[in-house]
Amino acid sequence: MDIVEILDKYGFATLAAVAMGYFIYFIYTFITTEIKVKLSEANGVLIGLIDRIRMLDNDLIRLRSKLNTVLEIQENEQRNDKSKESKRISKTPKK
Repeated sequence: MDIVEILDKYGFATLAAVAMGYFIYFIYTFITTEIKVKLSEANGVLIGLIDRIRMLDNDLIRLRSKLNTVLEIQENEQRNDKSKESKRISKTPKK
């Protein structure tokens, strides 16, 4: 049977409904066999990337706290050096 004969025998609405049914079946099978598999793989990769970002964020927080500690120690040493220097100057005898 030719498409024109089917169209003449059953009408356009029936032919369109059958074509739409086949299209929906094709899309459904494509989504379930191809796209769901790819989405599950991508979901696994996404979870791995989120974990790595969290680890990097934690590392950055640790490094920032270490840097702040080092900067505080340097400031304290500079203050101590200045106070020692001022004490030395004040203790030297005046002529």
